[in-house]
Amino acid sequence: MQLDDIRAFSADQERGAWFDLADPVTGRPTGIRLKLAGPDSETQNRARLRLADDLAELADAEGRVSAEARERARVDSLARCILGWELQEDGHPVAFSHANAVRLLRAAAWVQAQADAFASDRAAFRKAR
Repeated sequence: MQLDDIRAFSADQERGAWFDLADPVTGRPTGIRLKLAGPDSETQNRARLRLADDLAELADAEGRVSAEARERARVDSLARCILGWELQEDGHPVAFSHANAVRLLRAAAWVQAQADAFASDRAAFRKAR
């Protein structure tokens, strides 16, 4: 591997990759597709930095952050890694926005778990060269 290979890998991760949310019981596709930035992307780096800043702002005088506030900040950070989607509600496309991404992630813990697992999987972002 050379430096240009590393740069190309990071660029692939910045472009993101699609994955299909799977039903948590059957494993079948739900019809919801998310495009996520990879773990070495600038998008995820900015999300991590923002999370650190958010947690610092949420801390009390002793430096503690409540579990509830920490969880809200974590979901907000994960939502920042979503680059796009194919998602419908009541038969109509859902507009892609950060607020709607947070709403999707808060809908169920399994949605968060699948999105987080994919977003952290470097192999999922490896393009054939």
